[in-house]
Amino acid sequence: MITSPNERPSLTHSYRPTTALAQAVTFDDITMHVQLTDGRTVSVPLLWFPRLQAARPEQRLQVEIGGGGRGLHWDELDEDLSVAGLLAGGD
Repeated sequence: MITSPNERPSLTHSYRPTTALAQAVTFDDITMHVQLTDGRTVSVPLLWFPRLQAARPEQRLQVEIGGGGRGLHWDELDEDLSVAGLLAGGD
């Protein structure tokens, strides 16, 4: 695209949260941190997810990253979260 110095380039692509993929999940006492493949880290309070908040630390670590990084699953806790939902402010 050729633009003049005073012209702002138009954006042809809008951001879609579904393009972000999880590569790792960690926790502290009150927060879940999801590291994304694009270098960002999304941190959300465990308070948003009562099952994760009530779980023992070792249960939280049993997360499976599925769908090529699009989803998080805890079999023992029967909890499923999407990365797109986390980026949108909850799932």
